[in-house]
Parts: sequence; C-alpha cells; structure tokens
Amino acid sequence: MKHIALIFAGGSGSRMSSGGKPKQFLRLHDKEIIIHTIEKFENHDEVDAIVVVCVEEWIEHMRRILDKFQIKKVRWIVAGGRTGQESIFNGLKAISADCDSDSLVLVHDGVRPMIDDRLISDNINLAKEKGSAITVSPAIETVVSVNGDNKIDDIRDRSICFHAKAPQTFRFEDIWSAHQNALSEGLNDMVDSASLLKHYGHDLHTVMGSAENIKITNPGDFYMFRALYEAKENSQIFGI
Repeated sequence: MKHIALIFAGGSGSRMSSGGKPKQFLRLHDKEIIIHTIEKFENHDEVDAIVVVCVEEWIEHMRRILDKFQIKKVRWIVAGGRTGQESIFNGLKAISADCDSDSLVLVHDGVRPMIDDRLISDNINLAKEKGSAITVSPAIETVVSVNGDNKIDDIRDRSICFHAKAPQTFRFEDIWSAHQNALSEGLNDMVDSASLLKHYGHDLHTVMGSAENIKITNPGDFYMFRALYEAKENSQIFGI
C-alpha cells in the first residue's frame, strides 16, 4: 500500500489581483505558496510520493522551484484541466500505474498551506480503517439556504453543519472508478472529490481539522496566511 499526495494547483488566480500570476506561485518569505504546501507532505514520514497538477504554462517554473527547495518526493507533474474535477483526474491518471487498489490518495489544494502533520496522519489512519477521510471544520456562523427570490427558505442547525476542506483521502480504486464513471457519463461539475464519491454511493468519514487550514483564494486569505504563518514561526522561536 502506497500513500500518495495529489496536490492540485491549476487555478489562474483571477480573484487574487496578482497580475496574471497564479495564486499558488505568490511568495511568502521568499517561498511560493505551493512550496509551503508541498513541504508538509514532503516532510511527512508516511507520504511515499507526490503528484502535482499544475497550470500547463507554469510547469517548467514548477520544476525549477522544486529543484530550488530540494523537493524529492514529487514524481509526477501534470497539466491541469478545465475544471478541478478534470485536474484531479489528470493526477490520478498519472499515478494509476503505480497504485494498487488499496493505495491511499490524499487530495489536497495547492493553496492550502497551513496543513500539519497531525491532520495528514489522521487522514491516513482513518482512510486505512474506513476507506475515506474527509477533513472538516465546524460551521461557526448560521447556515442558511436561499431560494430563487433571494429569500431564506431554511436555516440549518449549526451544530450538525461543517465545512468540507482538504485533504480528502480515498482508496485509489474508489476515487479512480468514480472519476472514470463520471467521465463516461459526462459528469464534470462536481465541486470536490467528496461530492463525487458521495454521488456514487460511497460512505464518507470525517476528520476534524483546524480553522487555520485555510484556502487562499483572495487577498484577504493571503494576509491571513501571512499572519498565521508568522505567529506560528514566532511561537516556535520564543517557545510561546
């Protein structure tokens, strides 16, 4: 059984106002966001290999920075697709020859760099036992649904509502077959892997993640990442 991280970073960064540079290549303390993310899996003892799904025009740059930061576990770099679902499929296709049915795939956003060792381990341990592990965090504000007239038609019980985040971890045979079925049926608009696996009847089990495990999609997220990162660095330096 292998444990392979599939890190997809195919976004264009249109919401970041980053001058055309994909958001995953913005830098904090002289290091790209995508490298901050990859290093968490690179340094985890239970992760055997990494596949990176990247904006095609930035693949050569991706290779250069992987070499610069001496990343050794990235074995594949493949071009992203038109959607997140297609990008993940491209990553799965790249690793398919190296995976047996029980291998675990940890699907993670390239712009979610505040993941930690505990969360990676919890994902692996639960997926080994149950077949899946979906990282979640509690909803801390009221959750409503809105109808076509922009009126609230339902207010959910917040105590049973969670945000699905990443990693999302699955047995290779389960996520591979789900993507192949979706491809054959022309289903290409699932918001994430959890939604796709749920669509095909798989039970999904949850791992509690930290609220700090943010996804960087706009400038405010980047400033939050900088604050969290620097606070963590300072706490390690000063033993806070």
